[in-house]
Amino acid sequence: MNQKDLNKQSRRNFVKTSSLLTGGILAAPFISSANYFSGADDVIKIALIGCGGRGTGATVQALSTKQNVRLVAMADAFKNRLDDSHNNILEAMEGKKDRVQVKEENKFTGFDAYKKAIALADVVILATPPGFRPIHFEEAVNQNKQIFMEKPVATDPAGIQRVLKAAEIARAKKLNVVVGLQRRYQNSYRELIKRVHDGAIGDIVSAQAWWDNDGVWVHPRQPGWTEMEYQMRNWYYFVWLCGDHITEQHIHNLDVINWALEAYPVQAQGMGGREVRKGKDYGQIFDHHYVEFHYGNGAILNSQCRHQKGTMSKVDELLTGTKGKVFCGEARITDTKGKTVYQYDLKMENQPYQTEHDELFKAVAGGEFKFWDAERGARSSMTSILGRLATYTGEVVDWDKAINSGLNIMPAVYDFNAAPPVLPDAEGNYPVAIPGVTKFF
Repeated sequence: MNQKDLNKQSRRNFVKTSSLLTGGILAAPFISSANYFSGADDVIKIALIGCGGRGTGATVQALSTKQNVRLVAMADAFKNRLDDSHNNILEAMEGKKDRVQVKEENKFTGFDAYKKAIALADVVILATPPGFRPIHFEEAVNQNKQIFMEKPVATDPAGIQRVLKAAEIARAKKLNVVVGLQRRYQNSYRELIKRVHDGAIGDIVSAQAWWDNDGVWVHPRQPGWTEMEYQMRNWYYFVWLCGDHITEQHIHNLDVINWALEAYPVQAQGMGGREVRKGKDYGQIFDHHYVEFHYGNGAILNSQCRHQKGTMSKVDELLTGTKGKVFCGEARITDTKGKTVYQYDLKMENQPYQTEHDELFKAVAGGEFKFWDAERGARSSMTSILGRLATYTGEVVDWDKAINSGLNIMPAVYDFNAAPPVLPDAEGNYPVAIPGVTKFF
C-alpha cells in the first residue's frame, strides 16, 4: 500500500474509531474466556517486562486503578534493576502493598525472561528499551494477552513491520493494546484535536514541533561488563536500542501532528549532528535533529529536537490552518488575527499517564474491546525513524521506500557475550552517522 492510499485508510479508520468511541464502546468477547473479566471484583494479573523508571511508573499506575489488579511477575535483563523496581513499587503502593504479589520464583532475568513473565499474566506492561518492543509485543499477542506498551514500538523499519503484523493479529483476537503516547489520553489535547477535526482552524497547512532540553543520564563503564551489557545499561545512546532521541522522545510531538492531520508524512529531509554531546560516553546518537516532514495534502511539519545543556528548553506543538492556529502547550486556539477563540480550562487537566491505565483496565475488567493503539503507535514510530534516516543521510527519504526497505539494525544473537550491532574502535569511540556519506538503502 502506498502512502496516498495509507492516508485515505488512516482517515477512514480514524472516523470509524471516533464514531465508535463517541457512541460508547465497541463491546465484544475476547478470543478466550481466560481474557474475559466479568467485573472489577475479578483479579487482573499483570506482568512487568522491563523494570526501569518508566516500567516502574507504569506498573504503579496500573496498580492504582479502581480495578482489582495484582502484579504477579516481573522480567528484566538485570537482577539489580528488577529488585530496585520491586522495592520502588512497594514503596509507592504504601497502603495497597497487597497488590504487589510477586513471588521470588516469578522474578525472571535474562534475554528470555519476558516469555516466562508474560505467561503468568492477563495484562502485560512492555517497557524495555524500545529495540526489544517488537519481539515482546509479538510474544504477548501470541499468548493472547491484553497489552500496555511504551513508545516507541521499534527502532528500525523491520521492527515496525513486525509490530504492524502483530497488531493485525491483536485486533483479530480483540486484544486491547494501549501505547504510551499519553497526549492521546490528555484532556486538553483531546479537546483541541476534536476541534481541529471539526474545522476550527480550517485546513492545516503547516505545523511546528519541539522537544528541546538538556538530555539524560550516563552510566560509566564498570569492570567486568561485556560490550553488550555496557550498551544495554546505556541504551539511550545506541540506535539499535533507543532509536536516537528523535525516536525515543520526539515521537510524542510527531504523533500529535499525525493525529491532527489524520495522516503520516510521505517524505522527509533534514539535518543533524553532534555539536555539544560528543565522545565515547555518548555512544552514537546525535544531539540535535531538524526535520522537514511533507504530508500528502501539502502540509509541512518543521520539527526539531535537541539535547544540549544551557539552550532553550521547549516541548510543544503548533498547528497553523487556513482559519487559525492551535497552541497545544497553552491549550489555546486563535483566529488568523490572533484572537483567542477557544481556551481549554487547564484546571480541568488530567494526569494522562494515569488515564491510560484507568481506561485500559476498565475495559479489560468489563470484557470490552476498546483500544487498538498498536498500528498508529507503529506509524508514528516510523515517522520518527523516517526523520532519523533523513538527518543521518542528509538525503530526501520517502516513506514507502523506508518502511519497505527491510532495514534491520538489531543483533543477530541476544546474549551478554555476543557482539552488539555496533562496536567501538581502538580508542573506544563508536561509529556515528555522517550526512552526505552514510547510506542505508
